[in-house]
Amino acid sequence: MTDAAAGARTTAPILLGVVPFGLVAGVTAVEAGMSPVQAVAMSVVVFAGASQLAAIELVGDTAPVAVIVATALVINLRFVMYSASIAPYLRRLGAPARWVSAYVLTDQAYAVSLAEFRETAPGERSRLWYYLGSALSLWVTWQVATAVGAVAGAAVPAGLSLEFAVPLTFLALLVPAVEDRHTAAVAAVSGVVGVGAAVLPFDLGIVTAGAVGVAVGVALDLRTGAFPVTGDGEPMGDGGRERETDDAAGERGGERR
Repeated sequence: MTDAAAGARTTAPILLGVVPFGLVAGVTAVEAGMSPVQAVAMSVVVFAGASQLAAIELVGDTAPVAVIVATALVINLRFVMYSASIAPYLRRLGAPARWVSAYVLTDQAYAVSLAEFRETAPGERSRLWYYLGSALSLWVTWQVATAVGAVAGAAVPAGLSLEFAVPLTFLALLVPAVEDRHTAAVAAVSGVVGVGAAVLPFDLGIVTAGAVGVAVGVALDLRTGAFPVTGDGEPMGDGGRERETDDAAGERGGERR
């Protein structure tokens, strides 16, 4: 549980941006014609801020169900990239742990956990608890904020401009992740593509920017010879290299014995 507490503590500053984001989702849902119960139920089932807001807007515009579902799926395609990126660090988990981890996956939990996993070399069980500590603190905060927003409804003053908290939250995640020229290049290219592709329908600009950013990152990795995973499936960070060194030393010691 110490690892879970560490994950929650690291995520705590980000929650300040999640609260107004959740309030916006709850208020918007009620304004679109949902009851507070429906708004909360949707939040629990979907648990994806950007796609929730997009779906709520489409519900308010009485769009066909197929369009609403397709839009939400397209926006959430980025989680496929997140899952593929974080999977090597949680490779040996059982099915129940994987299902729970997939359900609570968010942009914030992904960024916080991946940064921790790359800097340290904890065991897989410790990684899981750290990730869950981060993800569940976000889940609880989001659900409470959405419920408060749904109950408050139109009582929240329009002049608060709560929507501005959304980009600020993502900027708070981005800036610490830019550590060198490599990550700066990926962030810059993704940002330019995201702005240029903002005119695409169904928020496809988000997916396009993410895909291009991944492609640039992979290309730079191949060029510099940096690979994220070793041959046995362990992450190839400093911890992975240390484990390989320890294993090699153990083998040499066994040969001498």
